[in-house]
Amino acid sequence: MVPRQRPVPPPAPRPARGGPRQDYLDAFDEADDVFTRRRGAVTALAEDPYASVTDWDTAPARTASDDEGGGADDAPPTGAPAPAKGGKGRTFTGIAAAAVTTVLAVVVAGQVTDGQADGSAPSPSAADRAADAQAPVVPGGGTGPSASPSATPLTYEQKMGTRYALGPALTGSGKFDAVPGVAKAPGKGRKYTYRVDVEQGLGLDGALFAQAVQTTLNDRRSWAHGGARTFERVSSGKPDFVITLASPGTTAKWCAKSGLDTTEDNVSCDSAATERVMINAYRWAQGSRTYGAAIHAYRQMLINHEVGHRLGYAHVTCDKNGELAPVMQQQTKFLDHDGIHCRPNPWPYPSAT
Repeated sequence: MVPRQRPVPPPAPRPARGGPRQDYLDAFDEADDVFTRRRGAVTALAEDPYASVTDWDTAPARTASDDEGGGADDAPPTGAPAPAKGGKGRTFTGIAAAAVTTVLAVVVAGQVTDGQADGSAPSPSAADRAADAQAPVVPGGGTGPSASPSATPLTYEQKMGTRYALGPALTGSGKFDAVPGVAKAPGKGRKYTYRVDVEQGLGLDGALFAQAVQTTLNDRRSWAHGGARTFERVSSGKPDFVITLASPGTTAKWCAKSGLDTTEDNVSCDSAATERVMINAYRWAQGSRTYGAAIHAYRQMLINHEVGHRLGYAHVTCDKNGELAPVMQQQTKFLDHDGIHCRPNPWPYPSAT
């Protein structure tokens, strides 16, 4: 019996010019899943299609050639492709290799941008990015700890012209830290040494406060006028007095030791029975109605007024309408009295040049 011969199928029609060859298309059969080893990466990209442009990673996208010789987590799939049906395996090997390499480069690049596929280096979540966007803004255009290193730091004048948050009813821990360092007396007059203490937990800039004290007291318009006195900040030993920045509650306790009540108007005091000149941190941070926006000048007045008491000066007021208030007037409480309007003034010798 003559065996029947199987009919030979006609050759496949040639694709139109410019179209893909049929054997190239056949290579991508449903059974040939070239992404099997990278399914985790594809899933991650699908869950967050914008991850590569919102995570702000600085690592550049990597190509397949970048991964050669790299670590196991970053290397492209290795080993032979899954078995193909009939001749399709050979076609896939010969024709589609370039396409697979290109696709893998895209997948690997996505992994580099969005973190490792195995979760070892996850990208920031949307909540994390939102928290960064809510970072507290500080004067000068920067933010809190995440401010750009290139941001211009605030000058002394800018810091002294800025109000800071602090409540009028705050009572702190009552524990103090001395501001470290020494600021030498610049003049040759009678030298006074002082230490600067800041109550723990205030959240205020102790170094700025110490700088303000030294700068103010040694100004020619202050108590150093005419070379009569000079002031030196120390951080150890036994100084002549201690200028203390403290919460309203702690200020009241120390002022009460000297028979003074600072609670009614939330003011500062020289606690003469103790070593401490008390500066109310609420007034330092927020100022007073009498000085309005002139917070820098108000802080200078606070320092000069309370140290003036330590030097032996008592309260006085201006005598004529429109005059500058003497620095020893209680300017936190009032500028006007008995029909006389006084102008704010932070200096003992305001006209000194």
